[in-house]
Amino acid sequence: MTVGAGISVNDGSLCVLEETILRDVHDSIVVTPASGGILTNGAFIGVRSDHIGSRRVFPVGKLLDLRFMCVFRFKLWWMTQRMGSCGQEIPFETQFLIVEGRDGSHFDQSADERPALYVVFLPILEGDFRAVLQGNALDELEICLESGDPAVKEFDGSHLVFVGAGSDPFDVITNAVRSVEDHLQTFCHRERKKMPDMLNWFGWCTWDAFYTDITANGVKHGLESLQRGGISPRFVIIDDGWQSVGMDPNSIAAQADNAANFANRLTDIKENHKFQKQEKEGKSLENSTRGIQHIVCDIKEQHSVKYVFVWHALAGYWGGVKPGVAEMEHYESKMAYPISSPGIQSNEQCEALDSITKNGVGLVNPEKVFHFYNELHSYLASNGIDGVKVDVQNILETLGAGHGGRVRLARKYHQALEASISRNFRDNGIISCMSHNTDGLYSAKRTAVIRASDDFWPRDPASHTIHIASVAYNTIFLGEFMQPDWDMFQSSHEMAEYHGAARAVGGCAIYVSDEPGQHDFELLKQLVLPDGSILRAKLPGRPTRDCLFSDPTRDGKSLLKIWNLNDHNGVIGVFNCQGAGWCKIGKTNCIHNQQPAATTGVIRSKDVNYLPRVAHQGWNGDTIVYSHLKGELVYLDKDASLPITLNAKEYEVFTVAPVKKMSNNATFAPIGLTKMFNSGGAIKDVRYESGSAIVIVMIQNLMKHLKASEMNLAMFLGILLVSYQVNNVDPLNIKSMHAFIIAYSVYVIASKFNDAFPGWVGFLHIAFWSLLVAIMCLFSQFLLHSRFFVLLLCLPILITVVYFPILVHTLVSFYGTFTGVHYETKSTKVIMKVHGCGFFGAYSSTKPSIVQVDGREVEFKYEEDSGLLSFDLQLSSEEAYLWEVTVAL
Repeated sequence: MTVGAGISVNDGSLCVLEETILRDVHDSIVVTPASGGILTNGAFIGVRSDHIGSRRVFPVGKLLDLRFMCVFRFKLWWMTQRMGSCGQEIPFETQFLIVEGRDGSHFDQSADERPALYVVFLPILEGDFRAVLQGNALDELEICLESGDPAVKEFDGSHLVFVGAGSDPFDVITNAVRSVEDHLQTFCHRERKKMPDMLNWFGWCTWDAFYTDITANGVKHGLESLQRGGISPRFVIIDDGWQSVGMDPNSIAAQADNAANFANRLTDIKENHKFQKQEKEGKSLENSTRGIQHIVCDIKEQHSVKYVFVWHALAGYWGGVKPGVAEMEHYESKMAYPISSPGIQSNEQCEALDSITKNGVGLVNPEKVFHFYNELHSYLASNGIDGVKVDVQNILETLGAGHGGRVRLARKYHQALEASISRNFRDNGIISCMSHNTDGLYSAKRTAVIRASDDFWPRDPASHTIHIASVAYNTIFLGEFMQPDWDMFQSSHEMAEYHGAARAVGGCAIYVSDEPGQHDFELLKQLVLPDGSILRAKLPGRPTRDCLFSDPTRDGKSLLKIWNLNDHNGVIGVFNCQGAGWCKIGKTNCIHNQQPAATTGVIRSKDVNYLPRVAHQGWNGDTIVYSHLKGELVYLDKDASLPITLNAKEYEVFTVAPVKKMSNNATFAPIGLTKMFNSGGAIKDVRYESGSAIVIVMIQNLMKHLKASEMNLAMFLGILLVSYQVNNVDPLNIKSMHAFIIAYSVYVIASKFNDAFPGWVGFLHIAFWSLLVAIMCLFSQFLLHSRFFVLLLCLPILITVVYFPILVHTLVSFYGTFTGVHYETKSTKVIMKVHGCGFFGAYSSTKPSIVQVDGREVEFKYEEDSGLLSFDLQLSSEEAYLWEVTVAL
């Protein structure tokens, strides 16, 4: 038996927290506890072997009758998801696996049920080797270990796969990756990275608008066209097509109408003739002001663009850096020919990889690659460029032979790349693309944004539902390393709303690649505010817990639900993705059902996994759910659910807002800008101010008959008691003082009653109040911690209320002339900081008395039936302005 923390191999089974996950485990498998990691229930799986070979496959044990979800590479560059319940369904190149050890798809477990159990398997890097998972025909889970260099053969083998477990799947995954971070010390978790500010602004990319035919004038026309419709992109990506490239004489061109020529190589770090001011091929580039700088300056000055990124490949261009070119000789590039791993070869064929394999890559000397990146990036930065989209990254894994293997080569390149980014782009301006391999993920310490799936393909009808599902499931893994980027889309496309809604809940940058004149501005205005900012959610958007092991693309019955958080609420996007998926037989995307049926599911507040983290203190679980398309508001109790039915390719977005019960028993929940997809993203701060009530009894000449100490104590008592009863809190947090003041004040009142009612009536009063004084004083420490303290605290007030008319009469006759009773009430308030403009909505159980914006009263509408409160927020002249909204209840 070998034992990890909560994980053991015992009697031929891999057991995790007393549940058998793998059976018939091979004797060569060893488990090593994770030392010093964040995840308590975590361990490493390794193997005993001769530890020799550049590629080895080790069977671990059988996975039977347990639901799983994995993400695997279906081509060299990209991952997608697969669901199953046995080992043989796990594909080659699986880089992440989560298994349901005990059912956790339902939320209504009774107290005597054992909690759900999720087990995560992370194949990692060990030395110069990389591990991945796969299944075999015997339903065994296998570890495939390879170096990518025939000369690199020796390995340790003790730490190949990290296994973590727990009852919350998202916590388990996060803590597992953090444990691996602690173990490897070669990468950083997403939460430790600096996010570039461009994520918070709407953008435009040139790719689908122009492909490689982009020019400086094309960039201008694209921005002018959007601006005419009232949409102002604040960041721009000049994609492939700006660089100086050329083919070798003997290369074979590979170019489609919507793709680059993969046979081209980089011939100069400076821009090509299309980005020269006079646009004449062969024009001298000596005067940099006539180069790319002129278009960058123009669009920043004339169109208020904040950030401009440009595209380049990790190797320089698709075919690398051309050897023998005078301007590039000092980078010492040499021709190398890709050799992809058997796992990649067994999956989808790729035109780009085929072309690069035939024509080879001009690979910069790894010892010179920092100089290459630094000179390229410093030139770009000097011309006003703010960042780069670095593409074609996974090509490095095919070029490890002769360089110490794929892991060592990737780490060398990524360290150089990140060092150059840090030196030249102060806002961490980099987007990682075509980079879904663990060689790079486990080597990235700074890179904070990663493209999360294959491209948006405007001409492929099968790709759109697949795209949304793939990004969501890939994000479960990728989102632990970087902020996933959902790619551009086109606002005038027939599936544009579907794509736009997904990006609104994705927590990602939102940018389009519209051709000039081809826009849907009504759609864009649901994503973009007039100042160019977006309402970006806080986290990477991921499938809800009950979607983890269901296949929303092909099972014919499941909806895809994606959850995220805002500062004070949650958001859920629901999508019908049925009908198309990646075919494991045909090795391509295909439509398997031309007319998928309508699909029904439910949403719950618990679908937003971390909603309690942003809810107010004391939240009871009740929420308001507001639907974006229907504009309906529904009050959901803690354990209630809301049914939803969607036809094929339909969607809906729900804002989920925690309900606050106020001191006056009114309930309130801010929704946000109701015309925006992510309404709740507009709410940046919420404060609740409870009301108070003061009763002033005006009695002439009273004060001259009361001792000063008695008056002070009475006033202090009144303030404390009223505050306690109205706010249901102890304002000074000193209950012992309450007990003393109550006791003493009771004595004062009792003595006055005795004066007013002599004889046996006075005696009864004195006896009662004295008894209460004794109880308060003698047993105060017990009472202060007793559940009956509040009742005892209320008792004097209740009795005083009963005797209030007698007391007033007595005081009037004894002390002076009674002049009246005055009540002053301070209303309960909700004070919010709100970003943006347009219709603002909130739920209120009672009609507000007043609504103010920046201290000015505004008109509002209130629907008695639903409790929907709405009013209009004006456009501010200040960028990213926060309105102060006050609602008095």
